[in-house]
Amino acid sequence: MTAPLTETSSPRPADTTVGALRASGHRLRSVKAEVRDNLLARLAAGQPTFPGILGFDDTVLPEVERALLAGHDMVLLGERGQGKTRLVRTLVGLLDEWTPVLAGSELGEHPYAPISPEGQRLVAEHGDDAPVSWRHRSERYGEKLATPDTSVGDLIGDVDPIKVAEGRRLGDPETVHYGLVPRTHRGIFSVNELPDLAERIQVALLNVLEERDIQVRGYTLRLPLDLLLVASANPEDYTNRGRIITPLKDRFGAEVRTHYPLALADELRVIRQESALGWEGSAFDDVAVPDHLLEVVARFTRLVRDSPQVDQRSGVSARFAVAAAETVAASAVRRAALTGEKAAVARVCDLPSVVPASRGKVEFESSEEGRELEVLAHLLRRATADAFRGLLAGLDLSGLQQRFAEGATVETGDLVPAAQLLASLGPVPGLAQLLTRLGVEEESPGQAAAALEFALEGLHLNRRLAKDEVGGRTVYGGGR
Repeated sequence: MTAPLTETSSPRPADTTVGALRASGHRLRSVKAEVRDNLLARLAAGQPTFPGILGFDDTVLPEVERALLAGHDMVLLGERGQGKTRLVRTLVGLLDEWTPVLAGSELGEHPYAPISPEGQRLVAEHGDDAPVSWRHRSERYGEKLATPDTSVGDLIGDVDPIKVAEGRRLGDPETVHYGLVPRTHRGIFSVNELPDLAERIQVALLNVLEERDIQVRGYTLRLPLDLLLVASANPEDYTNRGRIITPLKDRFGAEVRTHYPLALADELRVIRQESALGWEGSAFDDVAVPDHLLEVVARFTRLVRDSPQVDQRSGVSARFAVAAAETVAASAVRRAALTGEKAAVARVCDLPSVVPASRGKVEFESSEEGRELEVLAHLLRRATADAFRGLLAGLDLSGLQQRFAEGATVETGDLVPAAQLLASLGPVPGLAQLLTRLGVEEESPGQAAAALEFALEGLHLNRRLAKDEVGGRTVYGGGR
């Protein structure tokens, strides 16, 4: 999920003129000064500096804050799915909500400092009567996903043949069609996956970062651009697609390394925030995924990341965990539709659906070819066992085990409704304590079945209960 860049919280100011703007006391600040002032104000007020960014509070965010306070352009370096793009987009919230621009300006020029021939002519002709409009900060953000076919014209600009055909001289600077970078003048520009840019295209950014101007096909054109440039990249030892050329790396003021969530709690917060679970109007707004299953998914993601069978250079994206949680929810929705259950509640029997769905999101070592599903299934079982021990350690489950002491069995599966599972188990001593330990506040058949099935699977994985899988269904008990 990608959140909107920023929301409007105050009305758009009325259009005015350059003279009225001066009389109001408005002063011109550079983009970096604007970001710095607003960041300092947030820090002083104790407000979140980058809302929605999780797990970076003590590591990445202080480095980003120092880079912005120093007025540095920066490159965020990290594996896929670490929230680099999300972090860059939150920077827009540090701009003033509304800023004055010359009315009709193609480059969003400040009325006090026009940089294009057209803007300079407008101010020269009208003086203090030059019209001024307002631009929202969401319009002051530009972004380009670097691809091998990206051209200098895309980023910087090129000659517009239509303007030439209209009769303007080829040497006239007004025949230039500006690219994405100059159109983000007085804003923030982001280049995602910078190493994917061909090296000859990266050269075009050298002047932008250092001299703050651009060159277009030999034109005598100098545009003193005012912007904050941020790039993202995967570590160069991972991507074989290209590299950041040394002169360009040298011009970035700061390099910030990102990472995956360090704590399990942060992993869970990312899943809850980024997945569609519980979103009003989403496909999953009427399905419940208990917290203990989300913890299994979070632990599973972390085990996959650390597995020696997985290519550690490619990483395992946060999207892996989000997609896994949504797959579990989808399995519960499918069961409810097929069995007529009133409420869709995910259970342990929905977890295996994650394995085939997530295979394509993981790069395995070449020695594991053909064993991908086996590796993932093993790690999922480990994650379930770890979650069981972490959540239910010390809880007396003897009342549940007693049901199977004399060879009784209980059948479950992804098409077995909760009511059927509960009926086959009968009254279970200690169920209330189990639900309390798992944080279930409102007991329902679905939540009770989910808690009991989690306990049964945990007992099995800890060799305290037999289990057989037959024809897509699971039978607990009867073997020991």
